[in-house]
Amino acid sequence: MRIARYTTGDEPTFGVVGTGEEEGLIAELVGDPLYQGIEPTGERVALDDVRLLAPVIPRSKVVCIGLNYTDHAAELGMEVPDEPLIFLKPNTSVIGPGDPISYPRQSNDVHYEGELAIVIRRICRDVPAERAHDVILGYTISNDVTARDLQKKDVQFTRAKGFDSFCPLGPWVETDIDVGDLELTTTLNGEVCQRSRTSQFIFDVPTMVSHVTSVMTLLPGDVILTGTPAGVGPMLPGDDVAVTVQGIGTLTNKVVSRD
Repeated sequence: MRIARYTTGDEPTFGVVGTGEEEGLIAELVGDPLYQGIEPTGERVALDDVRLLAPVIPRSKVVCIGLNYTDHAAELGMEVPDEPLIFLKPNTSVIGPGDPISYPRQSNDVHYEGELAIVIRRICRDVPAERAHDVILGYTISNDVTARDLQKKDVQFTRAKGFDSFCPLGPWVETDIDVGDLELTTTLNGEVCQRSRTSQFIFDVPTMVSHVTSVMTLLPGDVILTGTPAGVGPMLPGDDVAVTVQGIGTLTNKVVSRD
């Protein structure tokens, strides 16, 4: 099931993206499925007639796993961690499909980082790895936008990762998919820059969820970014960046100068 958050010009609405005979349609839902379950209103709208929004606005935080691919650690000249490396993005950094990524005035080296993202379904803490899937609503796509020069300057990641618009999410949440071995690609202006598979994770999804929840409580709608593979690089105002995850879809955003 693909759960989208969208607007037709009014208040944001949730819906289920149709497949088969329902392809190209969204079945409207009553309220937020995180809190009200999957309850259709009976109304349908054409996918082409809506603007997709970030499929979830994290209730409290976006938790990121750094250096989760060996090749990415190597390209940054960093050692592979012996446990998941955690940092945070504020929920104000989240934008949706088609929304612009604002290039901040403070940076001259902003990079794309295509990633699979985990969406949490309920309050959870100290989740054993074997129970991790019980707390996951589904998966979406993310771009962990990073001001690389500020990351090197500051050492810690808050400013480099936390600017408004630095966490595109979308296009929807896929609830029924095995993410053990999915292809992930990132293109910049149509040229492939990243290509890898989730089977190359250093730490798999259950390990990530268990580790994060051993540190902090996760709330419904919180998101875990699972790390990016090698091939990260700069993008400039005017560029189009697209992240595709097999079986989920494509998240596309344009880079613009910050006013």
